[in-house]
Amino acid sequence: MKPRRGLLAGLARHFVEELAASLEAEQLAARAGLLQALDPRAKLLAIILLIVGASTARLLLPLAGLFALAVAVALLSQIPLASLVRRVWLAVALFTGLIALPALVLVPGEVILTLPWCGLGVSHQGLRSAAFLVGRGETCVTLVSLLVMTTPWQQVLKAMRSLGVPVVVVAMLGMTQRYIFLLVQLALQMFEARRSRVIIAPDAAATRRMALAMLGVLLGKSLQLAGEVHQAMLARGYRGEVCLLDEFQMRWCDWLVLLLASAICVVMVLLK
Repeated sequence: MKPRRGLLAGLARHFVEELAASLEAEQLAARAGLLQALDPRAKLLAIILLIVGASTARLLLPLAGLFALAVAVALLSQIPLASLVRRVWLAVALFTGLIALPALVLVPGEVILTLPWCGLGVSHQGLRSAAFLVGRGETCVTLVSLLVMTTPWQQVLKAMRSLGVPVVVVAMLGMTQRYIFLLVQLALQMFEARRSRVIIAPDAAATRRMALAMLGVLLGKSLQLAGEVHQAMLARGYRGEVCLLDEFQMRWCDWLVLLLASAICVVMVLLK
């Protein structure tokens, strides 16, 4: 009989998986692919334009074509489809599928199928609405994932800042990303320290109390560390603007990508 995983063991496994996903994204961003060779500003603007096009699409066929384009770009950027399936497509399909499921029977229209166990009818309009919801979710999240997987996070933040995003938002996103991995590391250390000092496995109630205590300790450490980091940044000359050594330069291929993304966005908006 396979032993049951504990709550803390499941949390630790989840933390390790998130760290592994972060390392995988850094490795993908260092590959010589299509998106990796583009200017981060061009990538960010192109992804935003394509997301707008996917969000405003009124026909399923162009939306499916845009999703196929995203898959083709992923392959040209040397991103394994297994990573997209595991980290993006399954999660989005499950989440949006649960939201879209009631639309099959709640949206009025031409009934194309009657469910035998409840007598409810699935309408053509409801099926179309559910397909739009799932398709838009899959396409938009895939496009965002392509940006994150092919661009170092600091370059994404600098591209956002160069495009006019307020410095407060950029600084918050940068510090949040750093704090997440720091807190994950602290949580793993606390879990290993507790496991090395326990001989008999505690019951479920004790495990939940321990997990809540660990969360409280992590919150206290994060607040203390936030003050220390802010003071250290001020002592080193930080005045609200984060500067990077990377210099961006737009080339003809970047302008071409922006032109193609703009054309696709206009076509998706105008098609009815």
